[in-house]
Amino acid sequence: MNWQPKYVSAQFGSGVSIPTRRQFSKLLLGSGLLTNSELWPAFAQSNPSGPAAAPDCDLLIKGGTVIDPSQKLHAPLDVAVKDGKILEIAPDIAVSRAADVVYAKGKLVTPGLIDVHVHVYEGVGASGVSADMYCLGRGVTTVVDTGSAGYAAIAGLRKYIIKTSATRIFALVDIGGLGVLVGLKDSLMNLNWVNPQLTARAAEENKPDVIGIKVRLTKDYTGANDLEILKRALEAAEATHLPLMVHIGDSYSPLPALLSRMRRGDVITHCYTSLPHGVLDANGKILPEVLDARQRGVLFDVGAGTFYLDFEVAEKCLQQGFLPDTIGSDLASSSAKRPTFDLVTTLSKFLLLGLSLDQVIERVTVAPTRLFNFGTDLGSLKPGGEADITILESREGTLFMDQYGKSRKTQQKLVSAAAVRHGRLYVTQSEELVARAATTASGA
Repeated sequence: MNWQPKYVSAQFGSGVSIPTRRQFSKLLLGSGLLTNSELWPAFAQSNPSGPAAAPDCDLLIKGGTVIDPSQKLHAPLDVAVKDGKILEIAPDIAVSRAADVVYAKGKLVTPGLIDVHVHVYEGVGASGVSADMYCLGRGVTTVVDTGSAGYAAIAGLRKYIIKTSATRIFALVDIGGLGVLVGLKDSLMNLNWVNPQLTARAAEENKPDVIGIKVRLTKDYTGANDLEILKRALEAAEATHLPLMVHIGDSYSPLPALLSRMRRGDVITHCYTSLPHGVLDANGKILPEVLDARQRGVLFDVGAGTFYLDFEVAEKCLQQGFLPDTIGSDLASSSAKRPTFDLVTTLSKFLLLGLSLDQVIERVTVAPTRLFNFGTDLGSLKPGGEADITILESREGTLFMDQYGKSRKTQQKLVSAAAVRHGRLYVTQSEELVARAATTASGA
């Protein structure tokens, strides 16, 4: 196979050839990237001193700085994995106990990152990207596809994407019967396609992979019917006992009218958009109805996407103490090249905006488990939980742009180095690691 000699994430340069999904899957899953000592002598290898006669862990991540907000941990600790679960987290776990060892000195070790807002129905409609390439391949172990499919296509998303991907994928069913499969403009104008009964039935039939309902309330999609469409989405959510995610920005009705109908546990996404009917008033102050909604238990997600993260709006909100509950990337084909790139880049933007490293990691690990019931122990490194782990590198900053072309210089950026998904190690998108993998795969 003709591999490029260098393969890097889009934020590190331009003009770099991206392999196809099939090529990338071979690189990621089938080219010896799993604890291969020849490719990664300083990173991951079989136990150099030889494992004990009966090692009690499959994988040991050694020497990294663990950041686990669910346990209020930020310290040098080792993490041991056995049978796809976290076995132990402690200082200086003996190498002799492990079959394979990852040396993570100088790196950050976190619970597997969770992106609560992506579009990964690849090949069906124009918005989907490969989850394994853009999510697991960039350090994100779990994602939520937010309304790519409505009741007419959710079973296909489950069968052909969720069940076949290495990335852990959940989904929200869109209240529009076709989701985004034929585009968004005018997609909810015909109320015959906005059917709460069929949406609820599709959600029930596709649980536990379906964990919520999605509605988009932009006037180009809804026309003047946004309140009726919201009503129907809430009917589907209530019938299935699931949360509702509401896309805001340039709605026909003002935001307070939408918020007044939302329930505890429902989610607003695109909370830092500068489009009309956002969270700020004309004077840059948080709307009192927004604060009231948060007090009632409505949650707020970033959903950066192509148009929905404005640095100035975010700064005004953060200065008033209005932090997001979660940081979703809204990764899709339109945002994967720029300006979003991936979840880790979005996290770096929030370090630039003033959140601490612990605050950023919290919003993509334990915080998503407060939004959605994933049905398993995610977002934490507690022993007995799922062995989903992300290894990050902290590097010198770079120039970042928001979704409106406003640029800022940051002192620090995060880069993914590896991910562990249910106990299996994947080396991801650190530039030098992936470049070496691509060179080796090409036979160079």
